Amino acid sequence: MMRYFGWLFLVILSVGCEAQQTELTDNSADIDMVDVDSIQPAALYQNDRIQVGAQQMDILLPLIDGKKVGVVGNQSSLVGQVHLVDSLLGSGVQVIKVFSPEHGFRGDADAGEKVQDGVDEKTGLPIISLYGKNKKPRKEQLEGIEVLLFDIQDVGARFYTYISTLNYVMEAAAVNQIDLIVLDRPNPNGHYVDGPVLQDGFTSFVGMNKVPVVHGMTIGEYAKMVKGEQWVNQAKELNLEVISCKNYSHKDFYELPVAPSPNLPNMNSIYWYPSLCFFEGTVVSVGRGTDQPFQCVGHPSFEVDVLEDLHKFKPEPNFGSKHPKLEGEWCYGYDLSKDTITEVRENAKLQISLLLEFYHKIGSDDFFLTNNFFNLLAGNDVLKQQIIEGKSEDEIRASWKDDLDVFKEIRSKYLLYEDFE
Repeated sequence: MMRYFGWLFLVILSVGCEAQQTELTDNSADIDMVDVDSIQPAALYQNDRIQVGAQQMDILLPLIDGKKVGVVGNQSSLVGQVHLVDSLLGSGVQVIKVFSPEHGFRGDADAGEKVQDGVDEKTGLPIISLYGKNKKPRKEQLEGIEVLLFDIQDVGARFYTYISTLNYVMEAAAVNQIDLIVLDRPNPNGHYVDGPVLQDGFTSFVGMNKVPVVHGMTIGEYAKMVKGEQWVNQAKELNLEVISCKNYSHKDFYELPVAPSPNLPNMNSIYWYPSLCFFEGTVVSVGRGTDQPFQCVGHPSFEVDVLEDLHKFKPEPNFGSKHPKLEGEWCYGYDLSKDTITEVRENAKLQISLLLEFYHKIGSDDFFLTNNFFNLLAGNDVLKQQIIEGKSEDEIRASWKDDLDVFKEIRSKYLLYEDFE
């Protein structure tokens, strides 16, 4: 059994950067700051051979020498145990501004939370939020910047909003003729591709491009695809450089050195996240407001077939989930944290059987939230209808095949690393 990673970030364990239903009505959020020293990882990479893009300073520094730099990053932007911004400043780089996505520069804001632009207490640099109404850097916010560095740990799901931030940053860089360098990092869910492909009419911040729920690409590969397929305005004019990882392939297990967002606290939650996030569009809880976010699933009216399978939990406000779904109510369902990391990782597909089971057991009335969030997560209105009609898992999965085959052909053009197939 592969061990959980020992993040000191878990001292403030909670719930995080996943798709959030408040995004439908709340398009504003910014950032709070926490001293980077408080979120240093207790352990570095599981695979010591893998070096992320931010560690390739011999490649990066000559590219930005003498230039005014803007950094798009958060608490995952580490060079070893030092934040990228601190490392660049220590190397004499002219970092003049920081842009930060959902959860903020130091990663301590709730999913969907409104927070403000500010100043980083450690460096004194101005911080601009790229979450909420200001998702794309504006021209005046980019003034004086000659090159943007993008360094954020992704988890490989379409509705994880960091790739949407990447989309907006790429477009802003292209339109304003600013160079963009993406410092690549492994995708912990990069060992498979699965799920429905986004359809026209369902574009949102939790799904911007025609990719499946699990796209199987690193953020650097994804950036190359966005440019190559011209999914942003003036993509051809964008000067994009990707500094790739060393000694990495899509077959490799990679243990993240720091939590990518507050409610993905360990590898188990990261592996379960693509499957469980569908429940965010329903009345079912995925453990927000507990010490097992995205590692349990339950609802007050759910009954398990075998008594020993019963797991109960009560969501309560905590860091990362100030107002959790079903707050103060006992929820009954399954404890998914008992599965070993090896078991969860090797079962490389979306686990939609849980979604079907909960729909049928707690009843169809009011199962789906009325705000249409489920369809935005699915990227279509087909999956919801298939569930209502009682389609089997095999029938639903078969309906994805043709679109997945087309996507895999596109994906293959932009891979930087040995693939899993």
